[in-house]
Amino acid sequence: MNISQLEAFVILAENEHMTKTAKQLKTSQPNLSYTISELEKELGVPLFKKTGRNIKLTKYGKIFYEHASSALIRLNQASSLIQEELNPYSGKINFGFVYTAGSEIAPLLTRLFLEQADNKDIKFSFSLGNSFQLLNNLNDETIDIAITSFVENVDNIQFEKLIEQNIYLVVPLDHPLAKKDGVFLKETKDYPYVYFDENSGLRPYLDNLTKSLKFKPNITIEANEDHTLLGFVSENHGITIMPKIKGISSYPVKVLEILDKHEPRWLYIATRKDGFITPGALRFKEFCLNHFNK
Repeated sequence: MNISQLEAFVILAENEHMTKTAKQLKTSQPNLSYTISELEKELGVPLFKKTGRNIKLTKYGKIFYEHASSALIRLNQASSLIQEELNPYSGKINFGFVYTAGSEIAPLLTRLFLEQADNKDIKFSFSLGNSFQLLNNLNDETIDIAITSFVENVDNIQFEKLIEQNIYLVVPLDHPLAKKDGVFLKETKDYPYVYFDENSGLRPYLDNLTKSLKFKPNITIEANEDHTLLGFVSENHGITIMPKIKGISSYPVKVLEILDKHEPRWLYIATRKDGFITPGALRFKEFCLNHFNK
């Protein structure tokens, strides 16, 4: 049983006339008769009965018509949705990003992309999470593209550098270090840290940073989201190391430059290496990379 057989059956059921249906399908009457005969053989029941020059559905044909016509409608709807997504200038882009990109970078890129006339009919669906969650979402194809940290030993994901993020020390306003504008991390050894947890894509970078400086932070609280960390720092639970995100000024904290020489922290565009990416999502990916690499 195939779609062509179902279409022939449904049209014949609605026309109740072999010659008219054959012309509509642009086929011969013998070919149409053969198609219906094969369908009846497969189902094991007669679908039509002759009534004069016309034909009518049998009781089995009526049952089959009800479901076959509904199935074709759903198949056509599914086909239309797929074609819409394949259109590079319409459809939907499933876009994921880490928390540190959610306050400024992702909204900026989305706005600039949609402001281009060719993109006005594109719609976005957004997913927020840590890097590991987003990579899982890429693998199960619930998102098309993501902004994440680089994660090692993930062979099926392509990472492309997007933008460098500066890292700062953040302390409560009444903290002893708040009198400074910049510090060496060794100056913070006696203070408790509110830190990104091991599920955060930023954690490997921070671990490499502190290891390279032969410094071990005194971690007392862990979380995986920027504003949660800022909330705990604001309430004097400790200090933290994080990017300077939009909205940080709304918290009672002081942002200090880290004076130690250290490697930059990058955010990446992540996509599946062996997975299909829609033309619209591919255009958005290229737009993002071009925007920050002009």
